[in-house]
Amino acid sequence: MVAETDLSGVERAAIFLMSLGEERASEVLKHMGPKEVQKVGTAMSELSGVSKQQVSNVLTDFVSIAGDQTALGVGNDDYIRNVLVNALGSEKATGVIDRILLGKDSKGLEQLKWMDARQIAELIRLEHPQIIAIILSYLDSDHSAEILGEMAQNVRMDIVMRIAALDGIQPNAIAELNDILEKQFVSDGTSGIKSSSVGGIKSAANILNVMDTAIENEIMDKMKEVNEELSQKIMDNMFVFANIVEIDDRGIQLLLREISTDILVLALKGADAALKEKIFKNMSKRASEMLRDDLESKGPVRLSEVEEGQKEIIAVARRLTESGEISIGGADEFVS
Repeated sequence: MVAETDLSGVERAAIFLMSLGEERASEVLKHMGPKEVQKVGTAMSELSGVSKQQVSNVLTDFVSIAGDQTALGVGNDDYIRNVLVNALGSEKATGVIDRILLGKDSKGLEQLKWMDARQIAELIRLEHPQIIAIILSYLDSDHSAEILGEMAQNVRMDIVMRIAALDGIQPNAIAELNDILEKQFVSDGTSGIKSSSVGGIKSAANILNVMDTAIENEIMDKMKEVNEELSQKIMDNMFVFANIVEIDDRGIQLLLREISTDILVLALKGADAALKEKIFKNMSKRASEMLRDDLESKGPVRLSEVEEGQKEIIAVARRLTESGEISIGGADEFVS
């Protein structure tokens, strides 16, 4: 049986949806993005040993939270803006607010979120690097990283530099982008579109954070030769595995709830003593002893496997930081 305290937010959402019945659950899922659907769907398929009491507790919590958050003027722009900022953090919410409140036409771009990275890379590979940069800035960082990994080696650095240099997307750029997407998707035009806050140093750093380490290093090495100042700015905004030691104890505990033991063992094989101790002290005595035993018995591990494990943890830590659930060094931004 799954312990109540061991349930993650995704598992609670899965329990809630499964309690609604197929028809109502499917209606809820229609309003979720591809990443959320995948996470919740996986959690639903893996749930087992859930007690009636746990289901009751999840539903009770939902009713309580929904009751606390209900307010007059739900359709009001200020209310929507506040809800999104509270849910996503001010930085990540900005682009979402633009698309909802400024009436942007993003049908083609939204449809890209459901496509395979290789399909998207094939679709856009012959387009101008500036157009590719806009598209990758719009998509989730991990999705963009996969797409960039599928692009030709000689264009990756140029695309990342263009992402870093983006300062919003102007109407003419949106118009050009929609012209491209109209070849594959239905589009209603770009009348009245305002500049959208995507791209920039942070966006480039987030994409590189979740890329294959070898490709990331290759891009950064080339960029340093071409534009050392820009390269340093991106590096300053990148979250590296060593930054985890700067997360406070409560944040570490939240992070550990989102990570499997197998991934944690792999990642810690390449960690220094200080980071390992930070993890151990935020676990129960029994759990930390088991983790120590697992690390000792694991034996040699390929560097690529360690890096992959660390990337997964970095992605979770970045997501929790962007949502405001954890902080690093008491600051709002990542520390390098």
